[in-house]
Amino acid sequence: MTVPFLNKPLLFLAPLAGYSDSAFRQICKNWGAEVLYSEMVSADGLTRNSAKTLQYVQFDESEHPFGIQIFGSNPLIMARAVEVLLPLKPDFMDINMGCPVKKVIRKGAGSALMQTPSLAGKIVKEVKNALLGRIPLSVKFRSGWNFQNQNYLQFGLMLQECGADFLCLHPRTSSQMFSGTSNWEQIKILKQNVQIPVVGNGDIKTPEDAQRMITETNCDGIMIGRGALGKPWLFAQSRQLISTGTYNPVIQKEIVKTIFAHLDKALLYKSEDVVVREMRAHLCFYTKGILGGAELRNQINHTENISELKAIILKGFSRIG
Repeated sequence: MTVPFLNKPLLFLAPLAGYSDSAFRQICKNWGAEVLYSEMVSADGLTRNSAKTLQYVQFDESEHPFGIQIFGSNPLIMARAVEVLLPLKPDFMDINMGCPVKKVIRKGAGSALMQTPSLAGKIVKEVKNALLGRIPLSVKFRSGWNFQNQNYLQFGLMLQECGADFLCLHPRTSSQMFSGTSNWEQIKILKQNVQIPVVGNGDIKTPEDAQRMITETNCDGIMIGRGALGKPWLFAQSRQLISTGTYNPVIQKEIVKTIFAHLDKALLYKSEDVVVREMRAHLCFYTKGILGGAELRNQINHTENISELKAIILKGFSRIG
């Protein structure tokens, strides 16, 4: 199945558990993110308590093209989860086979599936059948379980054979978690050996990184994850550099405007007390590296309402110009 939105090297916002809710996704979209994902959701949760779990995959019409990422280890349950999700009309479905978090791999899901490729293949086949040809299917995975077992190429070829329409490779092993450096050479090798599109993920922290990944790997898209936290303009700058060879710096006024827009957008979906609490994590990234940032974050962490929070941010950023 062709992937209609993959017609150029695209910029993807990675599914970030605890961060990539609709408000953050829309902020990144405004700054040039071209393809968005839901947070990773449990197939078991969708089939057992769908109303509660579905809140994590709701999305705004402005977020298209939008994919929902699911995880699990039972092929039939994964297929039933897809049946629950299709009425939401996402643009594609994604299977997580790369998450290295213990509570996921203990269930045989996420990156644990790279140790059981036959089971991974059955999952892809069942999910593909459940999609009924309506939307594309992608799979996100890693280099392998550890340095001694880097089976990404065989795994990617198997996923293609079983019906995946495009792949996303994060070239770190499961045992690395998020440490060390991702091996972009593996993205290049995978791209050279499969016939379906490949999205590269890992260590995109600057526009120069984005441009270099395309040049070095010839990938069909770039997935930006943690590098976008506190820097959603990374998408716009990356696109500018890829397209024109240069990009515009972001001034403090634009940063404050983005933070305020993020707060206001979050309030559309959640209560004020929840927004104040959850935005503390985002604001740690927005204020990282600025003069007086530690004191500013201390004030933010002791704030209980939005108006006070905005006043603290405005004053904090005005001190640094």
